[in-house]
Amino acid sequence: MAGTTDSYQQTSYGFAIGTPVATQNTNVAVVSDVFCCPHPLQLTVKKKCKGLSGAKLKVVDLNSNVVLRVDGPHDSFSKKRVLCDPAGYPLLTMREKLTSLHDGWTVHRGEGSDPRELMFTVKRSHALQWRARLDVIFQSHYGNFSVVGTYFDDSAKVYHSNAVIIAEVKEKTTFGGFFKGKQDFVVRINAGVDYAFIVSLLVILNETNTIF
Repeated sequence: MAGTTDSYQQTSYGFAIGTPVATQNTNVAVVSDVFCCPHPLQLTVKKKCKGLSGAKLKVVDLNSNVVLRVDGPHDSFSKKRVLCDPAGYPLLTMREKLTSLHDGWTVHRGEGSDPRELMFTVKRSHALQWRARLDVIFQSHYGNFSVVGTYFDDSAKVYHSNAVIIAEVKEKTTFGGFFKGKQDFVVRINAGVDYAFIVSLLVILNETNTIF
């Protein structure tokens, strides 16, 4: 996949990408190290609305190759989204916790719901908040992650240990796209960071806050 070679601090979309993870000798491999690139990576999340049943998402690289897909029914009692590889193999399943006051989600490996396959949970920092903020909770050694989004410009940042920006997303405006039920979002991910993990967080942010 092609990566960006421009300055890490400023992009053509006008937001900082932060310090590359590689320079800090940090590796963030949650789903698999297969999804970690040795260089900064730019992906585009393409969202197409499907009537009242929700949206279909696909993630493409700079050469328009599909690298991930997101699917799942929205017309069921509870929300469920499945992150798949390009061939349709399920990598993660994200489910809303109906009893949570903080819009909690569970994320399991594969397509099941076996508690032994639980990878992490995600919830709002506060039940009422003026901006979108999600806390990512692991039962292992991955450390702390959070996702912070802003409603006024449809953007978000993913933080590691509450300080280091490891990924950013911002809407890529295309004329007429909104009226056709289509939206594109540019995601820039630092070197060494699992892009499947990042996409799963953005999917939950989308479902929790309808920020995108």
